[in-house]
Amino acid sequence: MTTLAIALGSLVFYLVAYHTYGRWLARKIFRLDALAPMPSIELNDDKDFVPTDKSVVFGHHFTSIAGTGPIVGPAIAVMWGWVPALLWVLFGSVFIGAVHDFGALVISLRNRGQTIGDIAGRVLNPRVRILFLSILFMALTIVLAIFGLVIASVFKIYPAAIFPCIVQIPLAIGTGFLLRKKKIRLLLPSMAALAIMYLSVIFGDVGLLGSFNLALSSWPVLNWALLLLFYSYIASVLPVWSLLQPRDFINSLQLLTALALVLCGLVAAAFFGGASLPSGGERPELALVAPAFQWKPAGAPVIFPFLFITIACGAISGFHCLVSSGTSSKQLKCETDAQMVGYGSMLTEGFLATLVILSCCAGLGLGIQGDSGVLTGENAWLARYASWGAASGLGAKVGSFVDGAANFLRALGLPAGISVALMGVLVASFAATTLDTACRLQRYVIQELASTFVRKKKKTPSPGINLNPLSILTNKHGATIFAVVLASAMAALPVPGSPWSWDTAGKGGLILWPMFGATNQLLGGLSFLVIGFWLWRRKMSVWFVAIPMVFMLILPAWALLYQLSDWMGAKQPNPLLIGVALITLGLEIWMLIEAVLLWPRAKGILEETLPPLRGSSDVAIAPHNSGGRSC
Repeated sequence: MTTLAIALGSLVFYLVAYHTYGRWLARKIFRLDALAPMPSIELNDDKDFVPTDKSVVFGHHFTSIAGTGPIVGPAIAVMWGWVPALLWVLFGSVFIGAVHDFGALVISLRNRGQTIGDIAGRVLNPRVRILFLSILFMALTIVLAIFGLVIASVFKIYPAAIFPCIVQIPLAIGTGFLLRKKKIRLLLPSMAALAIMYLSVIFGDVGLLGSFNLALSSWPVLNWALLLLFYSYIASVLPVWSLLQPRDFINSLQLLTALALVLCGLVAAAFFGGASLPSGGERPELALVAPAFQWKPAGAPVIFPFLFITIACGAISGFHCLVSSGTSSKQLKCETDAQMVGYGSMLTEGFLATLVILSCCAGLGLGIQGDSGVLTGENAWLARYASWGAASGLGAKVGSFVDGAANFLRALGLPAGISVALMGVLVASFAATTLDTACRLQRYVIQELASTFVRKKKKTPSPGINLNPLSILTNKHGATIFAVVLASAMAALPVPGSPWSWDTAGKGGLILWPMFGATNQLLGGLSFLVIGFWLWRRKMSVWFVAIPMVFMLILPAWALLYQLSDWMGAKQPNPLLIGVALITLGLEIWMLIEAVLLWPRAKGILEETLPPLRGSSDVAIAPHNSGGRSC
């Protein structure tokens, strides 16, 4: 019953946090105002800026920030024991991650939907803007290069997930058309799309669908990487209402339904045990079979600081500031919705990470297939977590969660094949939504960087012509094509030391992936820095961001320096990895120096206001003092 108590206790903890700490931030600190001007309305272009209901924005935001991070991170961090992993997820998500996401969303809303990089240039200085955008550009390039490999790997392991993920696209386009053009209410088409998705999962291994899935699962990784990046280009340039919003909303329904099923299965397993084993006998008892603490697992790095970069998305992730300020802030139609979207989504992700921990530490014990038959209890745990090397690798991480969570579903009476397929679709869907959102975010970053270096001349050969070659990158198609081509070129490389061939290519993202965890968490610390400056200039409380900011600047930098020493001392050092890591660290140190020098002079001094909108003479930001009225 301990496993069930943890699951239900964490759910209650998150609900209480949302209605206490989250409400305090919304009403007393940020003073969300239902009458505040919103970027989605002021700048409505029916493409990127589109006023949208909060439930749809929540679906987009949650599925975009989650990705595979809250799955693969906790699935390997439990090597240090389930207690440290659980504590970091619970307290990290409430007091650090949700505050980070919420803060980035609010300050973007109050700056006409600008990204955190652009805001950094105004609340600190223009040099910081270029530094921050450069860091974002490198981080997103890694994400785009690696996620094709992630999705391809999931498809190879769980072929039944392929068709359900593909069918989401036409379902989303149809739903978007019905909502936008036919003005049909959201509930009916989304529930119909969800039902079709689940039918595709149930019958995914039968007849033609099964053959279709098996055929595509044998594709080389490079095929998937190129196809997915091409899809990302299409998704990035289309209006958000046509594909991004409906796809993410349908995905969020599917994902939340899957989480509810996992929780129900956990309850069933706690009271009745797991599904009967093939050998017969009593149903296996649900218990935490992993160690509570394991400070020095075989082959693992030290728990401090690596626990805090291994579990990223489940506690805090710097990538989230891009989603908050890059896409979600351009869609909310009411400022008071920001608490649900910014704070609530992160708590939902924290609960997902909690269920991942329980799946890996208790669900596996209900039975997995081993070399000598079905293994249960501690033997099942040791089969996956005998050493750090045994638990590493995408297949091992994802497999531990999928098998453990599938065991919970089997306790409800669902067939094993369908249970595994449902969890495989969940993982692949999370990864896919992160990929297309990351491509749109990279487009924004490239456009913002390019606009910095494009100099408009007073006299040009003919009106409307700009001879600066970078001007093409200020166009959404030019910026997106550049992002996709760069990510494709990186992804097309083989793993270092392997000769290039069509079968070995597609794994180039792994070249820089080892540095992403630390860099991503450092990005969270830098985002806190921007939020803190925005508050500081308004003489508002900053302690609630200052403490997590220091924490998220020190521990990731410590981890990155630790990793650099290992990379430099390797028998075959990777010069590209070392070089990019040093550049990234240098840019972040430079940004911190700029911030330290500016901090004493910034208190109470508002940054330069945004220029008035066309047709408006009002340059001031509307007051936000209604105390949290609802729309």
